Amino acid sequence: MSLTRGDGAQNEASSSDSHPPLRNITSLPAGKSEPASKGPINRIQESISNAPNPILKQAQNGLSDPFVAAFIAGGMAGAISRTIVSPLERLKILLQIQSVGRTEYKLSIWKALVKIGREEGWRGFMRGNGTNCIRIIPYSAVQFGSYSVYKKLKGVLLAEPTPGADLNAIQRLLCGGMAGITSVTITYPLDIVRTRLSIQSASFAELRTEQQRQLPGMFQTMRLMYRNEGGFLALYRGIIPTVAGVAPYVGLNFMTYESVRKYLTPDGELNPSPYRKLLAGAISGAVAQTCTYPFDVLRRRFQVNTMSGLGYQYTSVWGAVKMIVSQEGVRGLYKGIVPNLLKVAPSMASSWVSFELTRDFLIGLSESD
Repeated sequence: MSLTRGDGAQNEASSSDSHPPLRNITSLPAGKSEPASKGPINRIQESISNAPNPILKQAQNGLSDPFVAAFIAGGMAGAISRTIVSPLERLKILLQIQSVGRTEYKLSIWKALVKIGREEGWRGFMRGNGTNCIRIIPYSAVQFGSYSVYKKLKGVLLAEPTPGADLNAIQRLLCGGMAGITSVTITYPLDIVRTRLSIQSASFAELRTEQQRQLPGMFQTMRLMYRNEGGFLALYRGIIPTVAGVAPYVGLNFMTYESVRKYLTPDGELNPSPYRKLLAGAISGAVAQTCTYPFDVLRRRFQVNTMSGLGYQYTSVWGAVKMIVSQEGVRGLYKGIVPNLLKVAPSMASSWVSFELTRDFLIGLSESD
């Protein structure tokens, strides 16, 4: 994925040997000599590029390819951002699957987090995060990488009259939506397992039995679902509302981020402030998640639809919407949105910044020759 200003002349998708310039990392202003004291990133890049081993040199050239760099940077960005907001992410899921009449987590955000810590210890805040990181690395990598591919193919897919032209808002929306569908389809089994792991140690009495003192891990949960809940299709339960929500979510996220960032960091500006990148990431995440949040609630409800004790018996997406609205009101479609919005800014901002820093570092390996 390219997030540089100007998807045209400086877009890495336009040519395999045309890399975007590095901002604030390795590039020096014209006419300036290299400073005597180099930063750690510059020293690492220089040591790699000066390595005599031809295998290392070949690896350097491979890592500096724009597509490979975007793929790796996407995985790093996903793992870092999810770990930072893991406590709020788990609380959001617990609130989403808490049906009407339940009061286990009907508390303020702080009191609910204290409850988790008191009952489960610090591990409770990270419950399911390991699986989420395993999932989010390929998810984000495929998402960012496929976004770069779809941008390359935009001339064919979107009937672009001028090859290499900058993407407009609608094109970003479409490319982002297709990238979202691609990534969620590939990694969905890990997402449903992560949801099960997140709630199996929660304070829902119906979920606790004497036989479940030793909680199953990721692979055991996947095997149990496959064996007891319908085979391979059980691992894709809830995929329809997920795809329905992910496509507009990812599309809005990419469209809003690149549009806002282009406004905050105008073309030609040298050394744009990283704080403005953080602001663009936070705005894009808040807009995208708020607009598509009901789909996320539906996804979680369907993922636990067959778990005994939770009381959900949804047979269709529309039937689930009608039942939630009739029993819980429209607010039922927005359960957990407060911790979700609280995690948007740190999650999206850290995701975009770590993506750009990692990608620019990898691409800079070739430019440091």
